[in-house]
Amino acid sequence: MIKKYAVSNHSQVGAHFDDKASISFNMDLLKHIGKVVFPYGLIAPSMMIFLIFMIYPILYMIYLSFQKWNMLSDKVFIGVQNYDKLFVDPDFYQVMITTVKFMVGTVSVSVVLALLLALYLNQNTAINRFLQGVIFAPYIVSLVSIAFIFMWMMDSDLGLLNYILNLLHLPTVRWLEDPKVAIYALVLVNIWKGVGYYTIIFISAFQSIPPYLYEAAKLDKSNRYRTFFKITLPMISPTLFFITLTGIIGGLKVFETINIMTMGSNNTNTLVYSLYQYGFSFHKIGYASAIGVVLMVIIGTVTFFYFNTLSKRVHYR
Repeated sequence: MIKKYAVSNHSQVGAHFDDKASISFNMDLLKHIGKVVFPYGLIAPSMMIFLIFMIYPILYMIYLSFQKWNMLSDKVFIGVQNYDKLFVDPDFYQVMITTVKFMVGTVSVSVVLALLLALYLNQNTAINRFLQGVIFAPYIVSLVSIAFIFMWMMDSDLGLLNYILNLLHLPTVRWLEDPKVAIYALVLVNIWKGVGYYTIIFISAFQSIPPYLYEAAKLDKSNRYRTFFKITLPMISPTLFFITLTGIIGGLKVFETINIMTMGSNNTNTLVYSLYQYGFSFHKIGYASAIGVVLMVIIGTVTFFYFNTLSKRVHYR
């Protein structure tokens, strides 16, 4: 009897330990699954928003580029006819040239001017802090307001710029009416709005450079130019890389300035504004989508080559 009880008690204890081991194993498994799934759960809302508002519109635009559709009738699949028409259209190549002119003019002048202003305003003084705020102010002002102000200033008859030229006995300029001048006038507007933003970023980059590098340069009796090109420029190269890349992409996608000030007239039509015209004025959604796809490929190609050619020259600390 005692022997049977001992055997029964032993089996109960073994079963109890088996249950505890099973529960412990299940808990460990749940914790492991939680560690794996939890990060994906955190990024799931952002990924859903990204897929809905970024990936899906891109895929739908590519789909529409193979269709003939005016938003009223049914879509008709026409293959690559939109692309065939696009690549034989001389106006398309003129629009591309105008877009590149705008981008190159805006980025090159803005970056160089912002770098010079940042070098001048780098000192932490009261007057410099005030000037930094003044330079940055146009960036936070609505582009609509800026466009209307410059439209008045650049008016051929009553504009402030031509009034100043008259006072100086210089020939007036048809800022927004002359096809040879209009695109550069728009470049001037974009430079005035964005240069303050770039300046503040450059100043922040300058202030993050370790002071001991400049102290070592002084001990080596390095002059200003050598110090700038050997220390300052390499140390701010990530910032310069970022500003230039975002400026290139922004220049290729310019729309608001064109739409408000010239509406694409006088040789100022750009790729995005041309896309807008074909899509919402001429109701050629398929053709407009083809322009959008080409613009996407251009931006992707430029970004790819920019990263592959210049990222190796960026100095990361």
